[in-house]
Amino acid sequence: MTYETESAPLFDALAAAAEDQIVYDLPGIEARYDTLRRELPGVAVRFAMKACPVDEVLGRLALRGSGVDAASPDEVTQALRAGVPVERMHYGNTVKSDRNIADVFRLGIRDFATDSLEDVTALAEHAPGARVFCRLATTGEGALWGLSNKYGCSPADAVDVLTTARDNGLVPAGLSVHVGSQQMTADAWRGAFDRIADVLTALAERGMSLDHVNLGGGLPALGYRDKHGRPLDPPMDKIFAVIREGMERLREIEGHRLGFVVEPGRYLIADHGAIRAHVARLSARSQANGERQYWLYLSCGKFNGLYEMDQLQYRLVFPSHRGAESVPAVVAGPTCDSDDAYSHENGLVPVPKALASGDPVWVLSCGAYATSYMTQGFNGFRPLPYTWIDGGAHAS
Repeated sequence: MTYETESAPLFDALAAAAEDQIVYDLPGIEARYDTLRRELPGVAVRFAMKACPVDEVLGRLALRGSGVDAASPDEVTQALRAGVPVERMHYGNTVKSDRNIADVFRLGIRDFATDSLEDVTALAEHAPGARVFCRLATTGEGALWGLSNKYGCSPADAVDVLTTARDNGLVPAGLSVHVGSQQMTADAWRGAFDRIADVLTALAERGMSLDHVNLGGGLPALGYRDKHGRPLDPPMDKIFAVIREGMERLREIEGHRLGFVVEPGRYLIADHGAIRAHVARLSARSQANGERQYWLYLSCGKFNGLYEMDQLQYRLVFPSHRGAESVPAVVAGPTCDSDDAYSHENGLVPVPKALASGDPVWVLSCGAYATSYMTQGFNGFRPLPYTWIDGGAHAS
């Protein structure tokens, strides 16, 4: 089945759009959520809302049974407004001020991520009696974005953190990991389960019993191309099999009665969001070697919808020029920032040679982080508005 067939309602909405905008396919997001629940039965889903802080998406996932992984008081407030029950939220950010802790505790949050003794001390003061889960560091190997430096602690530190939490009146509830965003290997999950197992065993020896393991994010989107234009093909069947096997292994460790949580972001959203953009200009300039280099400038780029273009080539559709003669071009956004472009190294994309300013362009699989990373108008280029489709109907 082709992407066009799978995404017919989304393509219809893009074709109907007269102005630049982001379009989210709510039924497509629901279908991906249902797939996740089938692959990981019994696992609670807490959507990483930073990937798509859109009320309509949050509300639809909440109706499906999802909660959210929130990282700030404003995210908690938005999720509540969108209809997410507070008992299905946790505060997944290990970086938080005293005021952040007090604010979200007042809003009803009772589950907090942590990775340091200093944070535990602050939680004990400003969120007394709260449940804490300690984030373990991972290598991030195999992911497009490793996320291995800012968050997480060693297994030995995790034991100390949860012991200190218990001694300060908090509830040592769980462990968490994040194997890196857009994780492309199953081995990363195996390594994470090894680390979790070691800590669970050490905690049991200290008489501590945990009730959950948070497997974090990292599940990959399916429709990306790498920065050289090659389709990424994550081994989803293998990844899910390794996760299921890992959960069974952890359940066998004595001293704990574990439930499991997962925090998908881009896996749910990326392939079910697209941008209707337009051509600003297709131009050619001579290079030092005398060859002509084509540049395709779009109306959107790194600062208004395509922030991750340094690691990805988003798929492009030119609806007015299907089957036309193409030329290799560097794809770039509209600003005068040189980083506002696809990776220059082997980053050429075939584009129709006859493109003219104003021609529509559809940017696919860009639903994740398209809204959340946009600036407030860098270089005067405004953030894109968004709309959504619901069962074939168009809403805005």
